[in-house]
Amino acid sequence: MDVTAFKERLKEKGCKLTLQRRSVLDILIKHSGEHLSTEELYEKVKENYPEIGLATVYRTVQLFEEMHIIDRLNFDDGCSRFELASEEEIHHHHHLICEKCNKVFEVENDLLEEIESEIERKYHFKIQDHHLMFYGQCEECLNKKRGK
Repeated sequence: MDVTAFKERLKEKGCKLTLQRRSVLDILIKHSGEHLSTEELYEKVKENYPEIGLATVYRTVQLFEEMHIIDRLNFDDGCSRFELASEEEIHHHHHLICEKCNKVFEVENDLLEEIESEIERKYHFKIQDHHLMFYGQCEECLNKKRGK
């Protein structure tokens, strides 16, 4: 999302583009694909803006989520993680989660289109979204296990 579009969305919501909001957005853009928690966002923002408070980052994350700028993800690790919402995507992409090292990998393709079509046809149900996570071990952890 570019700054102009971001400003427009804030304006529609009756909010201003503050330095704090801009700094949180900059970190989300810079670290896209990393699925940061609010605390991780705070630590990264604090590097450039040491005066920012954790409560400010929490409020900013909440606002961004309400505005559909970010998506909340739960990888069963005890905290919510966030990523920038894609305006082109209708569905969220899928994730692979390594149970050994806790790395998260994104699966770019939506491989469930046929299944969704069958569910919609059979149950007369219009699917709007889904979340899918696969748990297992990544290649690096498997190689360590095998002694490679």
